Amino acid sequence: MKILFIAPLTRNITPGSVAGRPRMVFDLISGLIKKGHTITVIGTKDSFIPKARIIPVIEKGFYEISDSFENPFYAHTAFLTIQAKVMEKSASNFDIIHNHSYPECINLLTEKNINIPIISTLHSALSEELDTALSFFKRTKIICASSEAAKGAKKAKIYKVIHHGVDTDLFVFSPKKESYLLWIGRLSKAKDKNGDFMDPKGVKWAIQLAKKTGSELKLVANVEDIEFFNKEVRPHLSEKITWIGGISKEPPLSKEEVSGLMQKAKVLLMTARFKEAFGLVVAEAQSCGTPVIGFKQGPVSEIIINNKTGFITDMKQGVAGLEAALNNISMINPKDCRLHIEENFSLKKMIDSYEEAYVNIIKEHEA
Repeated sequence: MKILFIAPLTRNITPGSVAGRPRMVFDLISGLIKKGHTITVIGTKDSFIPKARIIPVIEKGFYEISDSFENPFYAHTAFLTIQAKVMEKSASNFDIIHNHSYPECINLLTEKNINIPIISTLHSALSEELDTALSFFKRTKIICASSEAAKGAKKAKIYKVIHHGVDTDLFVFSPKKESYLLWIGRLSKAKDKNGDFMDPKGVKWAIQLAKKTGSELKLVANVEDIEFFNKEVRPHLSEKITWIGGISKEPPLSKEEVSGLMQKAKVLLMTARFKEAFGLVVAEAQSCGTPVIGFKQGPVSEIIINNKTGFITDMKQGVAGLEAALNNISMINPKDCRLHIEENFSLKKMIDSYEEAYVNIIKEHEA
């Protein structure tokens, strides 16, 4: 098949991509190329995917150059509009289009002028606004990364659920663990109506747990607002609670470095306060044989087998629920964590599932 990928313009797509959306796109494209498919990507000029053709609409990822524009919102929207028109003009040369743009809906405004099938993967939870916007695009087949994410669709029609896949050759199994807790996330710039940081990834829960239990805690995150770090994280850093990597708007560690931390961690903490579309770090940690303690939010229950590959606790229980789970973490067999990912969340399964979806959608379109 000849497949046209619509990449996010916020970041480039390369073998070293660390952020979730670019990494998933790179892994999927690489797997499809290995299976003999021809891939073209409309994205950033500095993207590089071996054996894939890049059609550039922007020099670099927008997050990298946004400060150079007087009005970043208008600039980003303009680049997305250009990308949509390039997609429209290029479509007739391909069998199917796979959209991964951010946000997911703007490129779809051209669907009525495109005569080939379009598939769009959602990388974010379905808000009421996004649900309404997507409901207007009747020809586009929408894929969710989890069943929980799909439940957010009240107006939009979801074609299928395909879980993200883990590179089990990179996130390798290690039965030997050290004593530290690991939290990987993002220090969001989002604030509530009172001007307080919302902390959607829940770093404050992780810090509270470490302090209450006297545990060693390693924190890894990209920092969208340095004020959040200085106010809510820096005062708590100590010999036991440490910040790993630099302070940057981009993820500070490579995939290999993240894997190394996961392999040795006693447990990964998934303390997100809001629903995720998937939660790739939850699957990656288990691939390393590391159990996960997570709040019962979004797809966490789809990725963790409670009491077997980790523990799921109600956020209403707060630190007490996290502590109770931590006290029982020795019950978890690292081999069960790894097997669970191999059987259910491998890259191969993700790539095969998308390939099957392409074939079926093309057949439906031609019927």
